[in-house]
Amino acid sequence: MSSNIRWFDHKVSHAQRVELKQQKPCILWFTGLSGAGKSTLANTVDYELYRRGQHTYVLDGDNVRHGLNKDLGFTDEDRIENIRRIGEASKLFLDAGLIVLSAFISPFREDRNMVRKLVEDGDFIEVFVSTPLSVCEDRDPKGLYKKARKGEIKHFTGIDSPYQEPENPEIVVDTSLYSIEEAGGIVIEYLEANGYIPKI
Repeated sequence: MSSNIRWFDHKVSHAQRVELKQQKPCILWFTGLSGAGKSTLANTVDYELYRRGQHTYVLDGDNVRHGLNKDLGFTDEDRIENIRRIGEASKLFLDAGLIVLSAFISPFREDRNMVRKLVEDGDFIEVFVSTPLSVCEDRDPKGLYKKARKGEIKHFTGIDSPYQEPENPEIVVDTSLYSIEEAGGIVIEYLEANGYIPKI
């Protein structure tokens, strides 16, 4: 880091932004295999929070690769950098007082733990969308598993690149066992029970 830069303190503090929004900001980190239902679940939760008047923003894996991370591929090194950038972006949204919903495969425990360590205890909520590989492959909404099985896509998580399941996630949801509305309700109940949002 250059010695010519320094941190600039803002007049409006994090605490003031939080007070204005009347919520406890956090990062909801949705992790799981491709096709597990991460983005759909994140958007379902986001809509319910919006309906309740909460302040949120969704960061989605595919969307971010259209802009911020469009220069990254899918090698292990690029996946690590992808999550590092998203972690830093999520931290900025958190500082602004938002509930951030980040939906990324994020296959490596070390990378997810790196994001957790960027923020204070309780600010990072790991949501493991634990839908089995067989179900994800049957869904195959983008046809990516078929391409990966044919060798047309390399470094595909669950096929020729590993997915390391979370060891102690705050929330576990299998979208093959619950409807997306039920799964969203599980996340909302956690937020209510732990004081992130008011109960209604």
